[in-house]
Amino acid sequence: MSLRIIKNGLSDTFQDLGRYGFQHLGINPGGAMDGYAMKWANVLVGNNPDQAVLEMHFPAAEIGFETNTLIALTGGNLDATINEVPVPLLHPVIIAKGAVLKFRRQLKGARVYLAVAGGYQLDNWLDSDSTHIQVKAGGYKGRALRKNDQVLMHAMTQINALQIKSDHEVLPWFAGNISIEQDARIPFLMGAEYHYLDTISKQKMEKGAFAILPNSNRMGYRLKGDQLQMNPIHEMISSGVTRGTIQLLPDGQMIILMADHQTTGGYPRIGHITTTGIAKLAQMNAGEILFFKKTTLEKAEADLLLQETNLQQLRHACKFRLEAFFKN
Repeated sequence: MSLRIIKNGLSDTFQDLGRYGFQHLGINPGGAMDGYAMKWANVLVGNNPDQAVLEMHFPAAEIGFETNTLIALTGGNLDATINEVPVPLLHPVIIAKGAVLKFRRQLKGARVYLAVAGGYQLDNWLDSDSTHIQVKAGGYKGRALRKNDQVLMHAMTQINALQIKSDHEVLPWFAGNISIEQDARIPFLMGAEYHYLDTISKQKMEKGAFAILPNSNRMGYRLKGDQLQMNPIHEMISSGVTRGTIQLLPDGQMIILMADHQTTGGYPRIGHITTTGIAKLAQMNAGEILFFKKTTLEKAEADLLLQETNLQQLRHACKFRLEAFFKN
């Protein structure tokens, strides 16, 4: 079982939840920018939530399927089509051998995720299938996909044996309680150096508008807004950072570290985006405006618990529906 890249997209790579436990060696975790959408794509096709998926940006890859495949698309809406017919997000879809998946335009969100039932056959490096482009390891040959790449998938006999009357079939169940939120307020927790901000800067951070700059990427989102100032602070030594860390740069602007962040940093850590906030942030594009919303650890944990509860409910429901579908 395989799919083939007919036309490559803009830095499309395979990503799972990342490789953790190696930051002391200088190896950053990486992984899907929107881990929430990644998990939902997997459970829609009956996979474990942490399996690697294809993360695509616009313009995205054009993909030909060389066997019948059960797929799901989640995350950003890039106007997906199968043989020129629109196909919805958040549904499991059976795509027939020979059909072609395309993405025509960017409607909402920054990146879309493609999961296939059974998962992809990828290069595992340090307990993760995520692509690490800098060291050329993991994923598919440690790089972004190119034209004519053939990606193997784990065989799913039940799907391959299906007699499909058209080039695709959208299955009737879907994930109804996940979507890209319109709310541009990003929740954050106070960081270790937050108290060094002067009073006016704290107010600016919590009430001001900040634009995502064009030079933002998987390493970090650079922001442009009112300059923030700090009270006198002793020279800092480099310390560990993580995804979602908000650092204050010397010019008074902020950067939010994302999936491919460095392992240590020496800039003040004035905040940390919550886990649920990162998923929302990951679907924002350069030029969009965001606002910060200070929250508490208790609220952040409650939001995450609700998110995981919804995921588990969908996982059980999809497992039941898929088992019933293949019995008929």
